[in-house]
Amino acid sequence: MQDRDGPDREVEDLSVLLPPLLQALEALGFVARYLNPPDLPQLVAAAGDPDIALAAARPALSAWPAALDDVRTRLETAADAVATAFAELRLAAETGDLGQAYRALRHAPRADEALYPLAQGLPPLSRYFLPPGGRGDEGLLAALAAAPASPETGVFHIDNERGARGGVSLYVPETYDPATPAPLVVALHGGSGHGRAFLWSWLRDARAHGAILISPTAGGGTWALTGSDVDSPHLAHLVAQVSGRWNVDPRRRLLTGMSDGGTFAYVSGLDAASPFTHLAPVAAAFHPLLAQFADAGRLAGLPIHIAHGALDWMFPIAMAHEARDALAAAGAQVTFREIADLSHTYPRELNGEILDWLDGR
Repeated sequence: MQDRDGPDREVEDLSVLLPPLLQALEALGFVARYLNPPDLPQLVAAAGDPDIALAAARPALSAWPAALDDVRTRLETAADAVATAFAELRLAAETGDLGQAYRALRHAPRADEALYPLAQGLPPLSRYFLPPGGRGDEGLLAALAAAPASPETGVFHIDNERGARGGVSLYVPETYDPATPAPLVVALHGGSGHGRAFLWSWLRDARAHGAILISPTAGGGTWALTGSDVDSPHLAHLVAQVSGRWNVDPRRRLLTGMSDGGTFAYVSGLDAASPFTHLAPVAAAFHPLLAQFADAGRLAGLPIHIAHGALDWMFPIAMAHEARDALAAAGAQVTFREIADLSHTYPRELNGEILDWLDGR
């Protein structure tokens, strides 16, 4: 029998554990993208059961030496988050509880957060943290692997623990070059969401594109869509702070968001004092008064990328049509994407398109 002592054991364990772990995370991403109330049981069935192979591989980690405690803990945290997500999703499929399904999917970004610090040293993880179209880019993968450790790059969380409000999570690509102005993406979570989780909806594409990413958490239960606007000044402050520390391109400052976050991208981004050069609301509610009350000078020529699902059950697609027509009539440069198979979920496959649009491509 082959001796499993020494570093070969850990390499073998990783080769067994990582494939089902990454397959399971991709399956959770599939469910998150296509989640639609009538289709929940079929979606969960289509996701399969990669968590079974993952559960079989996990116990081997307990035999790793103390020198690998951090790596082991991260892998175990990710595996446990995935196991919990699949268990809760199956329960949701049995009961038809859509809320339970959304809660189950919140475990996926926790797994991402645990795994990301290992990406530079593990090529399969580095590929996972790129959009599908970038996973074969050997030049990019080599640049990411060779990037020196720096306190100026990577993932940061500032007063943004889960459950806290008003904090921010931030990502600066490891390939960041202070001599080259970087695009800035400010991505706003949906209602009852959290910036620490929503960061992972954009990190792959920011990493591939060299974009600095800010994912704040609303000061209240959701963004300031009614009453006093405490969130817009905070967003402007974050843009100023980040631009003061890193080289942000003043011509490419994007405000985007999902659901309530997309609606607030309209509310805040159409204000004359907004620091953003581009807006990209996704699955957002819209009222014609937003265009009527917006500053005419602000709207003239403002690039706005609207994305909305034809199957959206929360904010019907007619809202997006109305937004497109009203904003275009007011002078904005509107790009419109109606997605036939999208419900009220986030279409991560559009991030690359939005970043190309931000670049003027």
